[in-house]
Amino acid sequence: MKAQNEQRAGLLYGFGAYGMWGLVPLFWPLLMPAGAVEILAHRMTWSLAVVALALLAVRRWGWIRELLRQPRKLALTALAASVISVNWGLYIWSVNNGHVVESSLGYFINPLVSIAMGVLVLGERLRRAQWVAVGLSFVAVLVLAIGYGRPPWISLVLACSFATYGLIKKKLNMGGLESLAAETAMLFLPALGYLLWLGAQGQSSFTSQGVGHALLLAATGLVTAIPLVFFGAAAIRVPLSTLGLLQYMAPVFQFGLGVLYFHEAMPPERWAGFSLVWAALALLTWDALRTARRSRARLEAAPVVVPAPAREPA
Repeated sequence: MKAQNEQRAGLLYGFGAYGMWGLVPLFWPLLMPAGAVEILAHRMTWSLAVVALALLAVRRWGWIRELLRQPRKLALTALAASVISVNWGLYIWSVNNGHVVESSLGYFINPLVSIAMGVLVLGERLRRAQWVAVGLSFVAVLVLAIGYGRPPWISLVLACSFATYGLIKKKLNMGGLESLAAETAMLFLPALGYLLWLGAQGQSSFTSQGVGHALLLAATGLVTAIPLVFFGAAAIRVPLSTLGLLQYMAPVFQFGLGVLYFHEAMPPERWAGFSLVWAALALLTWDALRTARRSRARLEAAPVVVPAPAREPA
């Protein structure tokens, strides 16, 4: 009963995390007339404040000393912070400049890019269905490039930057809260410096657009931290295969908002490209579920080896 309650709670946390990530395109336009870089700087600054309060609540500080003693880990953390900054900044810009559908495509193809990176960087071997899925995604990008009259750069940069971030996080092997704290700590001074410079130039919307606008900019810290906390709570309660299926919620919501709420154009060639991506993801999901089922069946069929009782010494 307790295990069922834990799994049910994990599902709710997962729905909450990916639901919030999926609905966040509704939030970024509220921060205008702030530009994407200013919003990004506020997101970095206020995220550190939120994460610091969370660490204070759980009293988890020992990892800081350990991190400072490992130059390689520090360098990887700095690289992760840089990569996620590119991802965050481009995503905010794309939403506030009418590219919600194209940005959603980036998160649809992200699992496929992660698979490709696993092959190219980690030397992983793919099953036949995974190769077909990667091939379909490549064809989809070509179709969309023809439809847009250019490669879908926003989608590709978002997918590649987030896949690279995931690869670095895999090598870092740090907890979600700790890694976010380390990354935002590294980004804090540049972000704060930029905000102070904007203020000195009289170009800061934080001080010129009223209290409500300032509070919304400060809320970027919560918008960043709360889904990550929910995600961390889900990750320890539900199987990875379930979490992998839930991740499609965010781009589905983003795509729906782009088409139905922001009324972005979807000519036939874009529908064709997206359909190929969705077919690739469906194939990938089917293959993952089939592989997990076979592995579980093999484990259940394996004979149980009972260790022989130890002999008593003479």
